[in-house]
Amino acid sequence: MLTTFLRRIAFVFAVSTLLGLPVLANAQTAAPSAASNKASAIFAGGCFWCIEKDFEKLQGVIEVESGYTAGKTAKPTYEQVSAGRTGHTEAVRVHYDPSKVSYAQLVEYFWRHIDPTVKDQQFCDHGTQYRSGIYWQNPEERKAVETSLEQLKKSGRFQQIHTEIAPASTFWLAEDYHQDYYKKNPVRYNYYRKSCGRDARVEQLWGK
Repeated sequence: MLTTFLRRIAFVFAVSTLLGLPVLANAQTAAPSAASNKASAIFAGGCFWCIEKDFEKLQGVIEVESGYTAGKTAKPTYEQVSAGRTGHTEAVRVHYDPSKVSYAQLVEYFWRHIDPTVKDQQFCDHGTQYRSGIYWQNPEERKAVETSLEQLKKSGRFQQIHTEIAPASTFWLAEDYHQDYYKKNPVRYNYYRKSCGRDARVEQLWGK
């Protein structure tokens, strides 16, 4: 059986071969936009290519970076994380303007773009490296996350919620070619996202 890493690479090569596209884009990752009023938040929602795009559609979000967090190895690589050897999960760091969108709103938005009912997986990607999580950075964020989680539990929408809630640890930036992957490689990205069944499952859980 192919590992998750090999399966994702297989998606990339299949479409690249079919369309005659290069395997990696040469574009470089742009630095986050400057903002006088900027905060950050860390979320894990499975494939970081996908959750990065989801957050960058939200008004008030300035920039989203893909990376790895909640692990034990310093400077992890994609290959190491994808193999499940470091304890990290694929994650994003969301830079946002608090005057336009609040942390609590980011948390609510996040819930509606993941599957919180499964443990150690998201959609077609399986393993602890794809577990969902919200990683708070201060007492205010912790309170907001815990309040949101409690409200979701009380709603009765789901029998179980497996999303990890934990204090933030080091966020390691992913390799350059992962940053803004959906912009650099739209055909390969869209093929992967559709094949993974992400949007269909989100709609099933949350509605349109």
